[in-house]
Amino acid sequence: MGVAKKTRKFAQVKRMPSNMFFQHNTALVPPYNVLVDTNFINHSVQRKLSLLDSMMDCLYAKCNPIITSCVMSELEGLGQKFRLALRVARDERWTRLECDHKGTYADDCLVDRVQKNRIYIVGTNDKALKQRLRKIPGVPIMSVARAKYVIERLPGAPDS
Repeated sequence: MGVAKKTRKFAQVKRMPSNMFFQHNTALVPPYNVLVDTNFINHSVQRKLSLLDSMMDCLYAKCNPIITSCVMSELEGLGQKFRLALRVARDERWTRLECDHKGTYADDCLVDRVQKNRIYIVGTNDKALKQRLRKIPGVPIMSVARAKYVIERLPGAPDS
């Protein structure tokens, strides 16, 4: 008698649209504006991630990395340990936003800017800043995890 042939079963992966995270905030359209924090840049440098390429891989669209003058001054004040992160932040491809306030903590600056204009995705690995940003509806948070960028779902969005 012959041996019965085994059939393989393959899992069907459900495809998601690239804009599934942003369907509740209509101001977020490609190219996405990604507002980055000090530790987001530092974690990216430590894990040897190319910021622009990794952002595009995560969001499936063109991205504009944006850094505020408060974050730049914080990076400059951290000294030699963050010199590589500072060099990455000084890249010409990054958009710089000048802050009109003086002596403000960089996290406060980012939260204020996002509350005024909800056109940003915020890149941070700071737990305290993430908690503050989760309270603002419609603001996606990008972070570094397992040597790649991940984006959290929008607050208030229904689970799918």
